[in-house]
Amino acid sequence: MRTESLLATLRDFHRDKLTLRQRHAAVARKVSNYEANNTYQYVINREDVHLQWLEAAISDLDGVPDDVPEPSLPSLVWNESFRPMATEDADGARKLVEHWRPRLDEITHTRHRTMIDVILGETLEQKRFFDQIAAGNADVLGRRANGAGSPGTGDGVLGVRWIE
Repeated sequence: MRTESLLATLRDFHRDKLTLRQRHAAVARKVSNYEANNTYQYVINREDVHLQWLEAAISDLDGVPDDVPEPSLPSLVWNESFRPMATEDADGARKLVEHWRPRLDEITHTRHRTMIDVILGETLEQKRFFDQIAAGNADVLGRRANGAGSPGTGDGVLGVRWIE
């Protein structure tokens, strides 16, 4: 694979992965359920690492990654379930893997092919998380200690990530 083709492939993959990450950040702002929101935060943090890897690889080839804005999602009506959004996120992860997995053989640069393969594998794990959220599982990232739960966390998470 020539340098120009490799750069184009890395930029395309970065854009697709960033699009998912931005969607996950937008959904996380709508999910007040403590356990589900923690799972979204975990996924977003891991995706940030994936994007850093891709951005470094693009930069090494003297390229610039595209920027993707966070989508605007409709507000949930009081007591409306966020679970359909998790189903959509699971589907988005599945589609990313289905689109990119067959293209791995085109990438002859071993380090970049392996990096994308690792990201795709972790994306499948994220799909499993979203499937579990959509199914209503509360312990996606593990069981909480006895006595920990809704009474300890109030009515859910705050609408903002950091408070100063």
